[in-house]
Amino acid sequence: MWKKISDRLREYPERLVVARVLVENGLSIRDGKIWCGEILISAVRIARVAKVDRRTVMQAVKMVKDDDELREIFESIKPAGSSLREIARHLGFGVVEITPTDARIPGILASSASLMSGRDISIRQAIVDDPELSPEPRLTIIAEKKIPGDLIPEFLKIKGVAKVSVY
Repeated sequence: MWKKISDRLREYPERLVVARVLVENGLSIRDGKIWCGEILISAVRIARVAKVDRRTVMQAVKMVKDDDELREIFESIKPAGSSLREIARHLGFGVVEITPTDARIPGILASSASLMSGRDISIRQAIVDDPELSPEPRLTIIAEKKIPGDLIPEFLKIKGVAKVSVY
């Protein structure tokens, strides 16, 4: 998806920054307006985050609206929902953060989930950073209870896992 977007906007670096902000935040473009689910977001707010002016945001929106492929992508984007990553500790949940050697290696999430299931640890949420959007993608798993420290070596045995943090 990101390759299609960046190919179309390559000649307009500021508009590409706007598109990145929209994708990273799950914001869609419908009817020439920016939406977070059913909440209308102003171009000025996006401009502040993207560090561009409002007109650049509106040009990016118009470009998306006028391009069939971009329009199809951006009309379909939806926010992923709330992340428990930052509040897990306050809720008594366990968190394991896995840094892969290469985020495109298949099976890291499945093997991690299987390992936790084998210890009767229920997963509340799994968040996987998109390797095309994140310079250091990670897999973050939030569990019902604290992750035992003796699982760290087991996670490190999973093919493609470079580093593991438990907190």
